[in-house]
Amino acid sequence: MKNKHRWSARRLSQCHWRNVSGAQLCRWVSVVALSVVPLACGSSEVDSPAGDAPPPFSAGGTGATVPSITPPVNMPAMPVGPVGAAGQTGAGGTGEGNVTPAAIDGTAGTSSGSSSGGAGSTPAPSEGGQGGTEAGEDDGDDDDGEAGTAGDDGDGDDDGDDDGDDDGDDDGDDEPTPPVTPPVTPPVTPPVTPPVTPPVTPGDCNNPPPASRLEGWAAVAGNGVNTTTGGGNAPMQVVTNLAQLQAAVAGTNAAVIGVRGNMAPGDVRIGSNKTIVGLCGAQIHGHIEINQSVNVIVRNIEIVGFAPGNCALDPGFDASVGCSSGDDAVIIQRNSHHVWFDHCIVRDGTDGNLDISNGANFVTISFTKFMYTPRTDNVGDDSTGAAGHRYSNLVGGTDEPDDFDDANSLNVTWHHNWWADNVVERQPRIRFGQNHLYNNYWNSDTTNYCVRAGIESNVLLEGNVFDGVDTPHEFNNEDDEGTANVTAGNTNVYLNTTGDRVTGGGGPAFTNPPYQYVLDNSNGVAAALQNPNTGAGPH
Repeated sequence: MKNKHRWSARRLSQCHWRNVSGAQLCRWVSVVALSVVPLACGSSEVDSPAGDAPPPFSAGGTGATVPSITPPVNMPAMPVGPVGAAGQTGAGGTGEGNVTPAAIDGTAGTSSGSSSGGAGSTPAPSEGGQGGTEAGEDDGDDDDGEAGTAGDDGDGDDDGDDDGDDDGDDDGDDEPTPPVTPPVTPPVTPPVTPPVTPPVTPGDCNNPPPASRLEGWAAVAGNGVNTTTGGGNAPMQVVTNLAQLQAAVAGTNAAVIGVRGNMAPGDVRIGSNKTIVGLCGAQIHGHIEINQSVNVIVRNIEIVGFAPGNCALDPGFDASVGCSSGDDAVIIQRNSHHVWFDHCIVRDGTDGNLDISNGANFVTISFTKFMYTPRTDNVGDDSTGAAGHRYSNLVGGTDEPDDFDDANSLNVTWHHNWWADNVVERQPRIRFGQNHLYNNYWNSDTTNYCVRAGIESNVLLEGNVFDGVDTPHEFNNEDDEGTANVTAGNTNVYLNTTGDRVTGGGGPAFTNPPYQYVLDNSNGVAAALQNPNTGAGPH
């Protein structure tokens, strides 16, 4: 209502002078929020204030203030009741209040206000008499805005009418008092407040992007499970420290766990029917184990092993052995099945980054980046020297599994992954199982080899990009070549590579995966996976 307030201030005073039966009646029509205040004068001629200027007027702060008026000489001052105080404006919104000045005879003024923000306003009582009417209500949310201020800062509308009598007659003259015509108040058009559009925060990290489409072995029915759903539609519970995380992922109940912050290094064992989602750049440090668990999804998170730059940081490190004595950053093992890692970074595992072994099955690894901090492995009888045991991914841990049916398991799909900084070997190294690798990217300049096919493995390579690496794909040895098979069509791209690109072998070819998948054009794979907003890794 500020437009109306300003209009009243510009036309603050008008004076009309007329002789009435020897005694003078001066009607000073003071237009302060449309109020008319009479003033009797005792002389035959009274000068109006200089230039017909209004008496002092204050706007803002605690609302408009009507001061007492000094009467002319020889005229006793008529009492003027003080103005009712403006109602307090509730925190959290725009205050709006009405102030009615007190009548000249000292009767009560009134004040009223309402708050459209936080707690409702409670107007102060008038000091000129009876307390003002309490009309404030809470009609808004608690946190819709900042605290308003009293008076004009809170859009107060000073439009209260004068409660006093303004038609008093002269005591000694019968001449009728002509009517006073109040000034015409032009219609006030309330300002139109445009709708407020809240600022858009791109990529709100508390609402991470959805997972990519599930493709590959994790989508295939088997072992009594139709597909991989994790915690399904369970409400997300957010954890912020290691102890909370360890408790939340345990057991077999369906659960969706949001991880916020950097967890302290430790062991995290994930039970069945779980979805783990990283929020706002979350990191899990140490070792994740999926052991005899079913139906697990881990996505949009960075997993850092115990050994960034130094294998001795691993609490299980044995200097007599070397880096291989420590833990993987992630292990999927012991008949676990229907497991999906999507949009993760996995790095700096002591032994490996993400290994799959001991009868694990129906696994998909997608849009994940593997990398290492430079390190060496110069001690122990399993020392790898300058290579630093930076061996990223192993499928099948032994050629002679005694307790697990590796020959009929270890089926894994690797798609849209990126083997990046300082990876040396095992990208991946495969024993047994049918492994499908499509639309992946390799560009580590420390590579000894990328994909290695071992005993009884069946490998299918499609639409991949090998960029500046040594030995894109090979057999583990001649014996393994007799039982394994590598199929690589003409959709793979080799950029400045050296070494072997073997195909064939003595085992059956794997050419027809039992699931639907979308094969992207390999020419766009490198750029797509390196895109920081949509590529491999969390977002």
